[in-house]
Amino acid sequence: MRLLVFGGAGIVGRAMVAEAGRRGWAVDGPVRDRTDVTDAAAVADALAAFRPGLVVNCAAMTAVDACEREREQAFRLNGDAVGILAAAAARAGARFVHISTDYVFDGEGAAPYAEDHPTAPRSVYGASKLEGERLALAVPGTLLVRTSWIFGHGGANFVDTMRAKMAAPDGPLSVVADQVGAPTWAPFLARALADLGESGADGIVHYQNRPAVSWYEFALEIARRLGSAIEIRPATSAEVPRPAPRPRYSVLAVERFERLAGRPVEDWREGLAEHLKSCQERR
Repeated sequence: MRLLVFGGAGIVGRAMVAEAGRRGWAVDGPVRDRTDVTDAAAVADALAAFRPGLVVNCAAMTAVDACEREREQAFRLNGDAVGILAAAAARAGARFVHISTDYVFDGEGAAPYAEDHPTAPRSVYGASKLEGERLALAVPGTLLVRTSWIFGHGGANFVDTMRAKMAAPDGPLSVVADQVGAPTWAPFLARALADLGESGADGIVHYQNRPAVSWYEFALEIARRLGSAIEIRPATSAEVPRPAPRPRYSVLAVERFERLAGRPVEDWREGLAEHLKSCQERR
């Protein structure tokens, strides 16, 4: 397999490049961060130079609050660029895999969201990602994978934010307890993307790790594994206001993935243990 990763220096991109290496694939990833994914000619040149059989798009504007301030940029990167990449991959004869998000839903559900559940984004980030979905799925053969709460090496994420705060505590730590979702370790996601890429699946697939937890419960588990004695207090979303609304509930139904992959999704706690171990080794 020849794999081209756009956004190869980010959390998912790095994990995807590493997973491809473990499988013995020819892979080009980090250098593509110099490619302007909103420039159709530059994208076409990147594809022609590497001639991939599979293209995975990990490039996105994921700073949710920044998207509220920079709507035009969010739609360029999360919307327009996806259409450019999907069309270019199709012209080059490569399969296209795009990563999307739980934010395309309203976040007010009470049961895991299935792939065909009506979308209703409440933020600029979610709306821009939904536009990217529309453009990607307009190209036959596209595989779109929705996921959530990603953590790993290569960029800002909840686990590393908590690690930093627990390493230098400044009083009790308040963490939102009324938002429920499912953390996803980037290397597990990369494995899922690779499996799906090989399977020939298309359309929409949901993937995240299990079990579902609140951000507060997630923080407690991080503290437990770090041996931190910091006091962690549950907070409501109203007590921790943010520019962009966050989903109250963002658990995704993963049964289609499990059927396609022939295996259950992984436990994020196993990924958390591995991530924290690798953080210690990097010191």
